[in-house]
Parts: sequence; C-alpha cells; structure tokens
Amino acid sequence: MTNTTRRTASLLLLGALVGSPCVAAADTVYQFSPVNQYGIQLTAAYWNPIINHVSAKSGVKLQLKIGRTSADTTSYVLAREVDFVFSNHLFSPEREQLGWKAFGRRQTPPVQGQIVVPADSPITDLSGLAGKEVVYPGPEATVSYKFTYGQLLSRKIDTKVVFGGNTDGALAQMFSGKVVAAGVNSQLVEGYARREDKKYRVLWSSAPLHDLALMHSGKVPEKDLRAVAKAFFDMHNDPAGREILEQSSKLVGLTAEAFFVPSDGSEYGAYRDFYRTAPLQVR
Repeated sequence: MTNTTRRTASLLLLGALVGSPCVAAADTVYQFSPVNQYGIQLTAAYWNPIINHVSAKSGVKLQLKIGRTSADTTSYVLAREVDFVFSNHLFSPEREQLGWKAFGRRQTPPVQGQIVVPADSPITDLSGLAGKEVVYPGPEATVSYKFTYGQLLSRKIDTKVVFGGNTDGALAQMFSGKVVAAGVNSQLVEGYARREDKKYRVLWSSAPLHDLALMHSGKVPEKDLRAVAKAFFDMHNDPAGREILEQSSKLVGLTAEAFFVPSDGSEYGAYRDFYRTAPLQVR
C-alpha cells in the first residue's frame, strides 16, 4: 500500500468515526460522544461494538461521534450536537447549567489523577519538574490535566505545558523522551503500560475518583432514555453483551468486570468540590 493510499484510507476511516448525517429522516438517530481516552481508532474499536449492542437491545439507534482529540469531542457536547456522552467534563458550575444528567457509570476501581515519569527517570519528586515540559492529554482532560496541573500550580512549581491529544499520545511523548513527565488518569496509564510493556513511576496521586459518567441531554425522551439505560446495565448479564464487554475491555487494558451500572450523579461530588477550590487556570 502506498503512502497516498494509506493517507486516503485513514481519512475515510476518520470521516466514518466522527459520524455522518442521518439519511433516514423517519428514524431518530442519537449521537453518542465518549471522551477520547485513547487514540481515535482504539476509542472507536472499544465503543462501536458496545453501542451497536445497546442499539440492538434497546431499539434506539445510537451513533458514535468523536473528534480527533478529547477537546474536539467535548466541543460537540458544548455545542449540543450530541445526545448521550461518556464524560467527566461536565461537572463544573458553568457546565452543570447546560442540563446534562448522569444516568450511569462504568463499574471500575476508583481512578486517580497522577503525575508520572518513566521508571528510569532521575526525577524523584515534583520539585524536579520545575522549568521542564510536562505533557497532558489535552486542556479538557479533567483527571489527567486539571487535577494534575492544578496540583503543580498550587505548589507553585512552574512547568511548561504540552498537550498530546489523548493519553496514548501524551505517554508516547513521555516514553520517547520528548518530555520528562505526564499528567494522566491512573486507569489509562495502567492500561497503556500493559499494552505497550512500559514501566513508569508515580510522583503524585490525587484522591480516588469515580470513572466517567454516562449522561444524557434534556432533549432525549424519557422512553428512549429508559430503553438505552436498561440495555447498558443489562450487558454484563447477557451472554453476547458480556462477550462484547470482555473483548472491548481487553483492547484497552481494562478487566472483564468493567461493565455499566446506574448512577444519579451523586458519586461525582469530588469533581464538583475540585472546581470550588482549584486554581483559576484549570477551572
């Protein structure tokens, strides 16, 4: 395959991943936008089988809509171009006014914001990062960027901020030596390290936090919301659904127990507390 052919194939794939207009006007298609926790292809590979199963079981059509970075995807959410999200980007006071409501979450161990360095790095504490480049997935990454960079700001440790587009991109820069450290989500760096056989050392960890929330916009009718929610929550009890969860989870380094459970949003109080006290630069 030539370079031109590869580039053309990649562009066609990206165009398919970010969603296309609904051609069947009589059938409602709801756009589902999960935060890009991985590269775009891996994000799509994780989510497409899940939302296809949810669509089939619920009778409510969901379509994946993701941008090239987590910030791009969140821009769709803020512009109200989507109907369902998997995100922790909506718990600031301003964004809670937009009316998004949590109805579920992924059942995983608590996550933490972490500042990490390669295992063989000579840097042993946060003060060693002063004046150096630290990479983050992107400016919208709540756990990976806002919690971690906020910690450096609160300690008055002056660093140079670099964005990698997503966690995989950020960690690739760190392990290649382009930057000395990364701000990450503990779940994502653990998965990356398993997939890529990398070793790292943690310089700082936040308090435990719940994984991202399944949320819906106010324009989704109650009947459709109930059907979609039930399909998500029943996946791990359905043989076909459980197989999909196991295979998707394996792709990204999660365990087979990473299934979906109900939530009323009350578990996300730690995020709301963060915005009340965080440095202004990351609120």
